[in-house]
Amino acid sequence: MSSAEQNPKSEGPRPPRLTAAAALAALEGLVLVAVGGYLVVQGLSGAGDERTAVTGGLTMIGLALLPLIAARGLFRLRSWSRGPAIITQIMALPVAWQLLQTNSVAIPAGIALAVVAVTSLVLLVNPETTQALGIGRRDAA
Repeated sequence: MSSAEQNPKSEGPRPPRLTAAAALAALEGLVLVAVGGYLVVQGLSGAGDERTAVTGGLTMIGLALLPLIAARGLFRLRSWSRGPAIITQIMALPVAWQLLQTNSVAIPAGIALAVVAVTSLVLLVNPETTQALGIGRRDAA
């Protein structure tokens, strides 16, 4: 597969649905970085179990790379970026479900995460998005 096939150039402006999908993926990544950073700070400041907080925080920061890289790829119209973006949303759905099962202030976070994940999935499988990314195109031989 040539470089041009992997990185199609869009004819005209980027579709708004693709821009929205990239923005939602970036938002998820930034939230993961923020929560991960908060956990690391809490762990290092002595609040709670230091090892668990720092390890959890660093894991969340590491997991943030997937949606952030996907968002950058979507914004640049890279066809490979849709896969990581979809995987991110599929991974977010069980997390949202678990947040919704609590009897605490985490319920609004679960609702927000579910809405973002489902909206992102709809945007990512939209024909306008797949066409802009050059996915599914068959050139006549």
